Amino acid sequence: MRIKNKIREMRLKKGLSQAELADKIGVSRQTIISIEKNICIPSTFLALKLSKLFRKTVNELFTISKTR
Repeated sequence: MRIKNKIREMRLKKGLSQAELADKIGVSRQTIISIEKNICIPSTFLALKLSKLFRKTVNELFTISKTR
């Protein structure tokens, strides 16, 4: 299984750069890059911070997909 996310899409809708998003939630720009590229799965705490910032549920931001 694989986790997909809508972080890049939501960030662009808010008009934020990766650096601005990182500053708002207290992580590095590299962390945002890793999350957007599905390299890194955020902690529950970070997922909740993103959820609050974007005013979306965690389930709206992150989904599990099956891989073959």
